Amino acid sequence: MTTSHTKRASTAICLFLTIHTSTTTTDAFAFSPSGIHSSIPQLPTTFHQPHDYSMLMTSSVSALRAAAGDSDEKKDDEIDRLLSMAAKIRAEVASLEADKAQEKADAAEKAFRQFDTDKDGEIDINELKTGLERVLKMELSDKRAAEIMKEFDASGDGKLQLDEFVTIDQFRNRLESLSQEERRLASEAQKTAKKEEEAATLAQARLDILNDREPTTADKAFSILPYLFPLLDGLQYGRFLLGAEDGSNPFIAALAILYTLYRNVPFSGLIAFFALNFLSNNPSINRLVRYNMQQAIFLDIALFFPGVVTGLIGLGLGAIKVELPQLAVQLGTDAIFVTLLLALGYCTVSSILGVVPDKIPLISGAVTQRMPSADMFTVDKDGNIQMIEKEEEKDEEKKD
Repeated sequence: MTTSHTKRASTAICLFLTIHTSTTTTDAFAFSPSGIHSSIPQLPTTFHQPHDYSMLMTSSVSALRAAAGDSDEKKDDEIDRLLSMAAKIRAEVASLEADKAQEKADAAEKAFRQFDTDKDGEIDINELKTGLERVLKMELSDKRAAEIMKEFDASGDGKLQLDEFVTIDQFRNRLESLSQEERRLASEAQKTAKKEEEAATLAQARLDILNDREPTTADKAFSILPYLFPLLDGLQYGRFLLGAEDGSNPFIAALAILYTLYRNVPFSGLIAFFALNFLSNNPSINRLVRYNMQQAIFLDIALFFPGVVTGLIGLGLGAIKVELPQLAVQLGTDAIFVTLLLALGYCTVSSILGVVPDKIPLISGAVTQRMPSADMFTVDKDGNIQMIEKEEEKDEEKKD
């Protein structure tokens, strides 16, 4: 706010206070507490715009009219004087604003003439770039100059006319805004690049730790061996089918030799169980091999349940002195053995083809849940690979 504004506002306010004071000493203005004093608006302590003064004068005059009445000619003269002063202030403020706008337009025109080096009445992008670099004392890229041109080129002809040209300050503010936006985008790009780098590092680390690559020929061959464990334990259910052979079948003979050796080793089943379980947790072994190790363990465990069911049925029938027919026993054991052979045959063929045999009902689903995957690992702040704890494990730790 200019000094002349302040002086005129002070004069108007002092005049208003003089009238207000004089009215309080006359009988004509001796009102109750709800009279003139309560009707005169509270004077503000801060004026934000020049027209606030004229608004104050007008509102004050209205208050005085309401309080004093139109019958008092002397007070009407004072009110008219205040109205005249308010109108004068409004006119002067409008004049000052017009002067300011003209100064701004003159400054823009002067800068336009300086930028328009070829004096053709238009500023192309090269003239704009050169002029801004000279005035702002900074290097401006072609991209940034094009952005400024696009921002202020209202006609879209690729050039700035006088009516489109703005002040240097507006150019500077826009350049600063664009610079801030570029810094923000650069910061976001750096964060994105960092996240992508961390993701790539994690993916590579996962591959180094967890062997989920395509199985080699050796992996395919080795992945079949774990199924000997459930096969040897399930031979007891094939005693009727295999017992009918005369021993001329070399496959049956080889199974018989292998089964004899397996049974002659103390705790052979327990040793096989722990060996397969231990090796299946080694992430460096190919996933196909580890999967088949786990599935062989589950198939062997599954063989335990038919024996339990058969034993319970035998006990129940024995309690009522009823003997289970031999044919039913034979058909039951044959069915179990044939089911086992079908499952092992599917796993063998699938493994030879390099495909994980994960289609066995119930069993394959349980095995898949136990298999570690790449998303179970993460990278800590020091770059070390760590396994992510499962929610179930976290809940158990909280309970403990």
